[in-house]
Amino acid sequence: MHPSSHIEALNPPARLLMGPGPINADPRVLRAMSAQLIGQYDPAMTGFMNETMARYRQIFQTRNQWTFLIDGTSRAGIEAVLISALRPGDKVLVPIMGRFGHLLAEIAQRAQAEVHTIEVAWGEVFEPGQIEAAIKKVQPKLLAMVQGDTSTTMNQPLEHIGEICKRHDVLFYCDATASIMGNTLKTDEWGLDAVSVGLQKCLGGPSGSAPVTLSDQFVDWVRKRKKVEAGIRTAAHQDGIEPMIRSNYFDLPMIMDYWGEERLNHHTEATSMLYCAAECARIAINEGIDETIARHKLHGDAMLTGVQALGLEVFGDISNKMNNVVGVYIPDSVDGDKVRGQMLTDFGIEIGTSFGPLHGKIWRIGTMGYNARKSAVLQTLACLDTCLQANGYKGPKGEAGGAALSFYQSQQA
Repeated sequence: MHPSSHIEALNPPARLLMGPGPINADPRVLRAMSAQLIGQYDPAMTGFMNETMARYRQIFQTRNQWTFLIDGTSRAGIEAVLISALRPGDKVLVPIMGRFGHLLAEIAQRAQAEVHTIEVAWGEVFEPGQIEAAIKKVQPKLLAMVQGDTSTTMNQPLEHIGEICKRHDVLFYCDATASIMGNTLKTDEWGLDAVSVGLQKCLGGPSGSAPVTLSDQFVDWVRKRKKVEAGIRTAAHQDGIEPMIRSNYFDLPMIMDYWGEERLNHHTEATSMLYCAAECARIAINEGIDETIARHKLHGDAMLTGVQALGLEVFGDISNKMNNVVGVYIPDSVDGDKVRGQMLTDFGIEIGTSFGPLHGKIWRIGTMGYNARKSAVLQTLACLDTCLQANGYKGPKGEAGGAALSFYQSQQA
């Protein structure tokens, strides 16, 4: 039989993604993803897995042996950490400064943990004293925090919190999906026990793989909950002494057995995403960890300078703003969705709105990964300037590009 109609090949429109993520993947990453598949136990494949672990130790700035990939989006990494660490009834403290703190709390609730939260207004961050006071009150098993929350564009300082957790015998987990490689993150120096991230922000790849790193203390704990599947277990395998992890797919001890020397089958590794994640890390390491972060700061500051030159009010505490995304209040005189829509349809440039109490009140403009470059910043500012004027904005016009160019020139002096 012949098909009744011709099915067209997938042909997405060309876009410049300048929102809070995802971003345009680096062309080198896309090329790596197109490489041919190989078997999951091919020595070349297991060699790639080991090399990827080594690369991400550099990305996370850690010596942790257990630094590897969770197959799935960045949320998969979050869930793997929380579902593996938290037994039903365990206390967890979640400081919430935006949408993604609420996400950590919900996942912990689904793990049937006893969830305690503290909150600051969106646009603010926590002081170490607030965290320590809550830890003393709650006495949690785990502290779960977001470093960079794109919903508010804030970057939570973490460098003093690990020491607090160590003094109170609390495991310290951080979701750094939106902040890693755009902002400083020092896993070992800051005393982080678990960190999970994604590729679709400053690492310059697509969503679909979640690198994680786990301290020895964290690994010792979750291995007490180990249970090997009946279909693959041998007489040498022993179950842990704590209640088993309630997810099979997100069972970190089983995933570690797959990534470790035993290569005990758990799932079929997402080979193309392994290539992708490895290439994201290679590009960042070759550029230099500090240099990659500095690039994000340079172009983020240029974007900030440009939007301020348009007379737009910046959201939140600028001193704690992420390098890679800026939030700006939508002027009362314009329809924010119409401006965003025109930028997308007429210019092919996407910026974001926000969630919850900020929905429809601010735009979020990102400078991340492959898009943290001068040409992308200048194109976005020129487009925003034009669309603001086309939609009745009465503020400054024609100033954004010149201000950003002047900023770049000042940084070269």
